[in-house]
Amino acid sequence: MKAYELLFFINPSSDDETRLAVMKRIDDAIIGNGGVVDNIDSWGKRKLAFEIDKLTDGDYTLIDFHTEPASIAELDRVLHILDNVVRYMIVRRDDRS
Repeated sequence: MKAYELLFFINPSSDDETRLAVMKRIDDAIIGNGGVVDNIDSWGKRKLAFEIDKLTDGDYTLIDFHTEPASIAELDRVLHILDNVVRYMIVRRDDRS
């Protein structure tokens, strides 16, 4: 398995149930394909460099995980269809094993 990190943000005005639903769906996508979540780091509300979809702030979360490269496509698909996720980025971490 390879090491990856996922950074995403949602609308900061979203309620806790919405945040938990997004996290549950992402966890299911990672763990359901044989991956392991190593760390979840909630960065909280941060100012955006530029306005995106009329938002000036975002609620950021960073997830470190290990999974097979073939399952990244499924995670990308799940993130793409989640309405509450405004932007996301998945990066392979070669410096971690």
